[in-house]
Amino acid sequence: MATITLVDDDQNILTSVTMALESEGYTINAFEEGASALAHINETPPDLIISDIKMPNMDGMELLRRIRASSALPLIFLTSKDEEIDEVLGLTMGADDYVKKPFSQRLLLERVKSVLRRSQASELPTPEEEKKILRRGNLTLDPMRHACNWNDLPVTLTVTEFLILEALAQRPGFVKTRDSLMDAAYDDQIYVDDRTIDSHIKRIRKKFRVVDREFDAIETLYGVGYKYKD
Repeated sequence: MATITLVDDDQNILTSVTMALESEGYTINAFEEGASALAHINETPPDLIISDIKMPNMDGMELLRRIRASSALPLIFLTSKDEEIDEVLGLTMGADDYVKKPFSQRLLLERVKSVLRRSQASELPTPEEEKKILRRGNLTLDPMRHACNWNDLPVTLTVTEFLILEALAQRPGFVKTRDSLMDAAYDDQIYVDDRTIDSHIKRIRKKFRVVDREFDAIETLYGVGYKYKD
């Protein structure tokens, strides 16, 4: 099983997350601050890093910056509700995903599995994996690698964004309500409101328009939801 470095200055989170991940068979190295975590990461690189953003001394952003200077190790940020700017900056700097506090252990486990699956997947899909690749016009979604391409150009999505887009693209032309998209992307123990889905859709569109200014495959039906136009 994978080795995970966990960094958070909240001892309760360190304990509870460590127990949850170890129960799934992962090996956990836990740290309360970024400097000691970075020293361990440089000496013994893990398969995945989970880090809080707001920490004293070396925060999560600085930890990510130093890691990215020499490594592409996958990293998931733990963020608070009011840290949207930090989320965007973190993803721009190279974080692989983020999970908002408070979170259920099951939600975090699913994000861990998805990011690890993407980072550990081989370059070429097997015949069985090939069958799971979703192709809709210019869009290609590979769930085993958590990979997204538009016109053969890569689009980097978080796990949540990927799940939302996948739910829309599975049935082009059919309207998905915000509730159904929340069910597709979130653990049922986590409450998110309609505006959360709207924010994710906005970010998805923005990322696609980096590679295609004319991207308009996701249509808004005001008061109803969204649909994917093939």
